[in-house]
Amino acid sequence: MTTARRQVPRHHLLSVLVENKAGVLARVSGLFSRRGYNIFSLAVAPTDDEAFSRITIVVDVESAPLEQIIAQLDKLVNVVEISELHPDEAREAELLLVTVAADAAERAQVIQLVGVFGGRILDVSHGEITAMLAGAPGSLDDFEELMRPYGIVELQRTGRVALPRLDVSADRGLRVAEGA
Repeated sequence: MTTARRQVPRHHLLSVLVENKAGVLARVSGLFSRRGYNIFSLAVAPTDDEAFSRITIVVDVESAPLEQIIAQLDKLVNVVEISELHPDEAREAELLLVTVAADAAERAQVIQLVGVFGGRILDVSHGEITAMLAGAPGSLDDFEELMRPYGIVELQRTGRVALPRLDVSADRGLRVAEGA
């Protein structure tokens, strides 16, 4: 028997570099709220330069044209740079924490599935297991579906973060010194 896979809404992935100042996230989310734009996912964290943060926004394209969303974001004072990342040209990841009901008889199966998906067991009790996985959103969707029959007690996902894929064909000037 096959299970129906959740249909992923059509989306655009925006990477927004902003000044790392109080209230910036509120202004960005307020813009989406005022304009009626739907956010599928939002994640924010400081970058390697403490003066800036990166906001990764997965935008539901049914709510507004992408050009309009970008134009409105660009008007915000603290926005430094906006990049659209095409899913085929980006590395996306998110974090999933899940507590699953698993008695002694099911525990080994759940632990094995966590291992197959490259996750880690964080906590174990007599009747539950908490696991952590990080990876591509589709892989986490698959794992989540496999956990449902055991009984998901609690589940939290971070939302997507993304960076552009590296161009492996470009010469980056990295060479091993001759004779070394």
